[in-house]
Amino acid sequence: MMRQFELVERVKSYDPNADEDAINRAYVFAMKMHGSQKRASGDPYFSHPIEVAGILTKYRLDSSSIITALLHDTIEDTPATLEDIDKLFGSEIARLVDGVTKLSRIEMQSDHAKQAENLRKLVIAMSEDIRVLLVKLADRVHNMRTLHYIQKPEKRRRIALETMEIYAPLAERIGMQEIKMELEDLAFTELHGEARSSIIARLNFLREQGGDLIGRILEELRKTLEEAGVEATVSGREKTPYSIWLKMQRKNVGFEQLSDIMAFRVAVPSIEDCYRALGVIHSKYPMVPNRFKDYISTPKPNGYRSLHTGVFGPERHRIEVQIRTHEMHEVSELGVAAHWKYKSAGNSNQKVTDGRQYRWLRELLDILEHASNPDEFLEHTKLEMFQDQVFCFSPKGDLIALPSGATPVDFAYAVHSDVGDTCVGAKINGRIMPLRSRLQNGDQVEIITSKAQTPSPTWERFVVTGKARARIRRFVRTQQRAQYVDLGRAILVRAFRQEGYEFTEKGAEGVIKFFKAPTVDDLVAMVGEGSLTGKDVVAQVYPELKTAQRPDTNVVALAKGKPPVPAKDRANAVPIKGLIPGMAVHFAGCCHPLPGDRIVGIVTTGKGVTVHTIDCDNLEQYANTPERWLDISWEAGESSVHVGRVDLVVNNEPGALGAITTLIAKNMGNIINLKITNRTTEFFEMILDIEVRDVKHLTNIIAALRATPAINSVERARN
Repeated sequence: MMRQFELVERVKSYDPNADEDAINRAYVFAMKMHGSQKRASGDPYFSHPIEVAGILTKYRLDSSSIITALLHDTIEDTPATLEDIDKLFGSEIARLVDGVTKLSRIEMQSDHAKQAENLRKLVIAMSEDIRVLLVKLADRVHNMRTLHYIQKPEKRRRIALETMEIYAPLAERIGMQEIKMELEDLAFTELHGEARSSIIARLNFLREQGGDLIGRILEELRKTLEEAGVEATVSGREKTPYSIWLKMQRKNVGFEQLSDIMAFRVAVPSIEDCYRALGVIHSKYPMVPNRFKDYISTPKPNGYRSLHTGVFGPERHRIEVQIRTHEMHEVSELGVAAHWKYKSAGNSNQKVTDGRQYRWLRELLDILEHASNPDEFLEHTKLEMFQDQVFCFSPKGDLIALPSGATPVDFAYAVHSDVGDTCVGAKINGRIMPLRSRLQNGDQVEIITSKAQTPSPTWERFVVTGKARARIRRFVRTQQRAQYVDLGRAILVRAFRQEGYEFTEKGAEGVIKFFKAPTVDDLVAMVGEGSLTGKDVVAQVYPELKTAQRPDTNVVALAKGKPPVPAKDRANAVPIKGLIPGMAVHFAGCCHPLPGDRIVGIVTTGKGVTVHTIDCDNLEQYANTPERWLDISWEAGESSVHVGRVDLVVNNEPGALGAITTLIAKNMGNIINLKITNRTTEFFEMILDIEVRDVKHLTNIIAALRATPAINSVERARN
């Protein structure tokens, strides 16, 4: 364990103006607060914050970050309070410690939603001060180094998976390559230990076979550059086991088929020397096609700058060469932490603490604003962090970095949310191209907009950025809610009139608590989306009618605080011939059988009997198990309510939805669910679930719908 004076000396070695007294006080305070606490390894708990602080000194972070590292677990695990930290060390340290503490409080939860909430809080905290993330990354590095001391395998695996999915990509995003590689390797050891051992064994074998191959290649590269008059420092290394394994997975190849497992770095004094060195290497060794990347003229979003090229180098080995200046190399290793090293002594307050300067972080904040729940935020954030990138240009020459596979719609949302919302077309390199076109490196993209345009639900099928997907989903949710409210209101008006009453907002207000609806509009929307029927609401507003209503499990479920049961899944007494008395029965959602259809029963494990129509396509999967088939039929005179499903293509014009609901109501049908599957400027495609008596009843409704001018086509759904 690092001693107090050693930590201070480390910090003073790169920051002579560091607050030595505050570091000493933080060291003593943390040691006193943690007292006799132990870690899983049996070491004193205080060794952990010391190691975290030591990791940060390697990246030459400021005194505030080091003090935060020492104190980051005191609020959570000791009697110390945030007020104590503020009083002893000031508001800046208190704010940083509070930011790290808020993350740790729910980090160890195994629930998926809690993991999403953890990431949400991390994004908010680091948007205020990026040092919160730096301390958190150092904390995760030390925890991963000691992961093997945790006894429960499932807990080790969960922590390793979270590290691989969240913390390693975040380290890469802020350019901290060394931390990213260590986190990946430590997580890889836990998640795929056998694969890692196999790759290491293979690398050892190749070293034995090739002798000092890396040394020989290094020497030849040095000699080649020296003879050309290029002053350079050349270093080499094997790629990490995880990067090798990842390439094997992506390309679906074996280890023996990988040829570029060695990477060499050429460091030179200036940018001009980078391109000179590139020219020397390309003139001496054949270049591997499509392997050259210039990250100097177009840096990565995290500030990384370098030239990358693949060549058939010395001894005809395929190698990767990275060429950069010494300063670029520091930034590539230290990432955002390099800014503390390069800040001028005369401008000591110029610290990179404002995370909002990072475009990718602004994108995550935008996703956070528009995601409907933590799980959706987690999904979109992983989309934003994990994918490789392409670089495109706006007509003004601005560089936009997007995930690989991005489309003009993704580009439009990256420019601005309003541009994405109103996008109607795109020009790629001067040519009008479909919005689902995949963008390539170097494409110039011009977005065509219209104030009359709104996001199309179909865009979600091809966009790849989390921001675009979050915006589209939010619009669709808003649009669907408005339609559910309109439809629900029409259903309620009809339901109340059938009982001789008028539907009023005041009457509905009296029952919204019973149905767990925040507002009347929420209650109406629940009816529109099929979670409730109009009869449910009427029966609650006028209790004297309850005895006349058939029992509804939704009313009971909502009263008990449980989610409503879709109408198609409600239990009914189903008079069907050929069933064993007491056997559980439910109707297949693929074909929606109705009285009047020829039907067959399939015995399903855990569900009883599933009733299908005799012409249902899904019956093919049971062709080889005739013992599961039951010969059944409808009882004569069966009159309970059933659900029929229809597919409609409706003209996109005012009043179309109202015409549908009115017509179905006139034909004594009850809409219990509506789903819009596609929307264009001309048509809506939708699915309707309708309560009917039998197949004849549904056929009459379909015939009436076909005669309606607002409807383009209607068919009974078979899926």
